[in-house]
Amino acid sequence: MEYKVSSLAERPDMRERVFAMVDSWPEFVLQDPVGWAHFPRIAGELPQYVLFAEDERGEVVANAFSVPFALGADGRGELPARGWDAVLLWAFSDLRRGVRADTVSAISVSVAPHAQGLGLSARMLTAMRDNARALGFGEVVAPVRPNAKHREPRTPMEEYARRVRPDGLPYDPWMRVHARAGAVVHSVAPASMTVSGSLEEWRRWTGLPFDTAGDVEVPGALVPVRCEPEQGYAVYVEPNVWMRHAL
Repeated sequence: MEYKVSSLAERPDMRERVFAMVDSWPEFVLQDPVGWAHFPRIAGELPQYVLFAEDERGEVVANAFSVPFALGADGRGELPARGWDAVLLWAFSDLRRGVRADTVSAISVSVAPHAQGLGLSARMLTAMRDNARALGFGEVVAPVRPNAKHREPRTPMEEYARRVRPDGLPYDPWMRVHARAGAVVHSVAPASMTVSGSLEEWRRWTGLPFDTAGDVEVPGALVPVRCEPEQGYAVYVEPNVWMRHAL
């Protein structure tokens, strides 16, 4: 099947359909307040950084969001330990203040569940790289959320991120897609996303009881969620892996 990739800058009429595409993100991930506040802004304020793929019937089957930011700005220089959250905040701070961007960060690549396994994630990652190059950038960075890490929530991310197969490629499938596109592992972002909520909210998001103190393994979570019943809340601090794509 042929897929057509476009940007929202080229096709602003597709915005609602891009956001209406069903994805497979765990519900609790969508509760990160930084993402909640800033992710929707990308389409409105940076539409040239929103890409989507349509199948032959015109159905949106994948999308890719990225943002430009100034890695070389004063006080920065290094990819942030707060990963995904930090780069979103940097990007919109730079946009508001008119700071010239020098780097593009991937924010997400999503494929509709019925279209997974067809190579669309790699196609969208390549499209994101090509788009950044066409916009004049020399590097794309990505706070990668390893898509098999949830099977090993108690394995330290530093250990997991450095694990490779006999062929030298990363053990994790999504990291491997990035590596095949030319990316290298740079560092771990230990606090890339933080989701906090009441115990009742966590029960609603996960269907789990959240009534025992300590670390709770949650389906889809890369590390355990810390539950504090006496205090009435639980907190998830997700690590990601910074990978760098030279263009």
